[in-house]
Amino acid sequence: MSSDREMLRRLDLNLLLAFDVLIAEKNVTRAAERMSVGQPAMSASLARLRKFFDDPLLVRQGRSLEPTTRALMLVEPIRESLDTIQATLNAGRHFDPQTSIRTFRLMASDYVLLLLLGPLLAELSTEAPHVRFQVHPLAADYAQRVARSQLDLLIYPDELIGEDLPLRSANLFSDRLVCAVAGDHPDVGEEMTEEQFRTLPCVSFGGSPTDTISDLRFRELGIDRPVEILAQSFVVQPLLLPGTRLMTPLPERLGRYLAARIGVRLLEPPVEFSPLREAMFWSPRADADPAHQWLRARLTTAAAQLD
Repeated sequence: MSSDREMLRRLDLNLLLAFDVLIAEKNVTRAAERMSVGQPAMSASLARLRKFFDDPLLVRQGRSLEPTTRALMLVEPIRESLDTIQATLNAGRHFDPQTSIRTFRLMASDYVLLLLLGPLLAELSTEAPHVRFQVHPLAADYAQRVARSQLDLLIYPDELIGEDLPLRSANLFSDRLVCAVAGDHPDVGEEMTEEQFRTLPCVSFGGSPTDTISDLRFRELGIDRPVEILAQSFVVQPLLLPGTRLMTPLPERLGRYLAARIGVRLLEPPVEFSPLREAMFWSPRADADPAHQWLRARLTTAAAQLD
């Protein structure tokens, strides 16, 4: 026990903060800028961390620094410890977005990024000029990353989240699903027939870590769709339509945003689709964090203002 205490006395909490930022940035200069210290001071912190853990932690590969195996093993426990300390200190404390240097980590589809997060983050550049946002693409381990506070927020369709996950949630917005085809589609007129809906080759979103909304909706209707292309992006789906006989189901807001820009037509589906419902999910540990409460409130307000 005494040796453990001695190790803790040798480790400055600021070194753990430096470790977290260095691993995130993989660059000493950018890490120094984020912590508002000089590059020599950050290099000295990295040297102390290497000595303490008896490991290089970050090694140069090409033009960037990459974490060692030992560093990767340390990332999660150190980040969880820092989150716990941060949550304890933040409880009941006032949050000032004008002066905060908080970094929020979010995960969302490119559809949500384009229509909700992009415009909101542009607004927040004035309201919270020093707050940073890291938006990660959807990944299969989303639930574990939220539960372990590696992500501050996940924005995802609520029905695709397992009911047994220990996460808090709040609804953000709903969207209709419509059908999209090339503006000059040779077979589809002003209306899409049910036969065309069932038989036209389809572009589907294949970048989700679970079943997609399209998968679920087709299954609900008992339709086995002929999928021609699996796109790794919601936004890419309609970009593949011009000049083809393909069709794709799309959230209506995304379709309206892109239709005039790329020459596609939006059509009412000849069957009834249930709406798409996007929600935000977070760890219960973030409930009382004023900064997190501010972000959730801003997202709720922005979602309510969507056309």
